[in-house]
Amino acid sequence: MKKGILAKKVGMTQIFLEDGKLVPVTVLEAGPCTVVQKKTVETDGYNAIKIAFGEVREKLVNKPAKGEFAKANTEVKRHLRELRLDDISSYNVGDEIKADIFAAGDNVDASGVTKGHGFAGVIKRHGAHRGPMSHGSMYHRRPGSMGAHSDPGRVFKGKILPGHMGSDNVTILNLDIVKVDVDKNLIYVKGSVPGIKGSLLCLRDSIKNK
Repeated sequence: MKKGILAKKVGMTQIFLEDGKLVPVTVLEAGPCTVVQKKTVETDGYNAIKIAFGEVREKLVNKPAKGEFAKANTEVKRHLRELRLDDISSYNVGDEIKADIFAAGDNVDASGVTKGHGFAGVIKRHGAHRGPMSHGSMYHRRPGSMGAHSDPGRVFKGKILPGHMGSDNVTILNLDIVKVDVDKNLIYVKGSVPGIKGSLLCLRDSIKNK
């Protein structure tokens, strides 16, 4: 059965495996998440559950979200997300989803928003080469020639240019779960995941496991 959970990025560390290897891991506080709504093919055209995660003061939650929590008769939460699943028969409104739905050795896909870097030049944003730094070249970190002569008389699509960098929705596929601490609701994922410390992530069963 496909499954998923919302998590908060705590930070990175490293742990030893049973064979003595040292691996870098990202620590994720996964759940507990509350099921707020069930969507079925009969009522909505597809199967999904809406889950809530994270403590928050009630006055910081807007009225539409408060209405959803009141309808489900559950406590208000900071984040509300929808997970499309093939089979939702085992879920009911009010159920809690905890880190124990995953186990060490499972593979997951982690979705989140990457770190924002603001307005960046072509060297930082695209890894472009710089120009000569001496002898009065007057050309150091600029994006380069904009195009040809009168023919074609335009800038080709795909030209690397300065612009907004980061803050993109990204999914990293097929990450290994190294350890699950059920008591503390912590999941240790091998390698890095998108986002800054404290950012929201969605963990799902890896699509490569199909």
